[in-house]
Amino acid sequence: MASTAPPPALTLPPSQFARLQPHAYLLAHLSPPASSNQPSLRANGRQPAQFRPTSANTGSLTHTNGSAVVRVGDTTAVCGVRAELLPTSDIASWSVSHASSGAHKRATTTKNDADADEDESQIQDLNLLVPNLSLSTGCAPGFVPGAPPSALAQSLSHQILGLLHSTRLVRAEDLRVWYQVPTFGGDGDGDMDVDIKAFWVLYIDIMIISLAGNAFDAAWAAVLAALRDTRLPRAWWDADNEMVVCSEAVAEATRLSLRGLPVASSFCVFEADAAAGWRAVIVPDAEEEKKIEEDQRRGMQRRWILADPDGYEEGLSQERVCLVVDREMGKTVIVKMEKNGGWAVDGRELKQLVDIAAERWESLKLILEQC
Repeated sequence: MASTAPPPALTLPPSQFARLQPHAYLLAHLSPPASSNQPSLRANGRQPAQFRPTSANTGSLTHTNGSAVVRVGDTTAVCGVRAELLPTSDIASWSVSHASSGAHKRATTTKNDADADEDESQIQDLNLLVPNLSLSTGCAPGFVPGAPPSALAQSLSHQILGLLHSTRLVRAEDLRVWYQVPTFGGDGDGDMDVDIKAFWVLYIDIMIISLAGNAFDAAWAAVLAALRDTRLPRAWWDADNEMVVCSEAVAEATRLSLRGLPVASSFCVFEADAAAGWRAVIVPDAEEEKKIEEDQRRGMQRRWILADPDGYEEGLSQERVCLVVDREMGKTVIVKMEKNGGWAVDGRELKQLVDIAAERWESLKLILEQC
């Protein structure tokens, strides 16, 4: 007598359930039953405030002035910095705005912040920092190699450029090529009469070769590591040939003296209500806030703030927060705070996110110092 085959199982493996019901799958991990005594973990096994493992390596590209490869989980960014000279004779407005003032004064003392603000305007006015991010590398199924720049790539490039300007990370003094004007007489002490003959333009190219969520944090970390690795050759003005000459000696190249170490930390808000993604965003009133507090006291959590979201979590979240922090004299300084997509994160939670971002700054600082 032939044996009958067992009926097919009615259960689904976790990978298929995650594709069919992504919101319910993540919610089941973040809100386990109270009887299970299991902690609230994300689908990738991380705690809500835990970042993915991060590694960095510098000097990987030999044809650039500085380079770095940063990997945050499965997201990998490669950054290369190329320096090119921009003679002041090629700047249309230079002769009008600077020739009438004659020779400049190059002070030997350190400038204060007010003078630095005036100098840093040159970087923005002359476009001395040119970042460009590319996603057309086959980094994800949605980005085909050879395709034109996507909206996400252009948005990330603009974000990086804005952050470079707002943080004043690169000093304008490092990008200037000076020429000391011959003087006759005088003791030669104090200030020197010098002319600016050229500027270094830094072309910062970022390629995302693997995208698994949170591309901005990985790209910005790669930019930081590459700028810390950048060396500019010694350059001077040759008055006889009327051109800028660079030294080929590697030992004479100088590093950039960057201002601080601004580190970006991104977060997303996952809502327990699956319809929160398409409902109109309404500012919660006092009654709604009271209901949220009562649910929290009873252990019924309605939203979770997830640090360093991966691609799966980004697709299920509407509200996002990005914090850029630095350390000055042992104190945490908020360089940038960006929040969009909802009203879930309030002032109290923002303070908690700042503390998490400060811990992220400490860990990333150790990683970059070991490169």
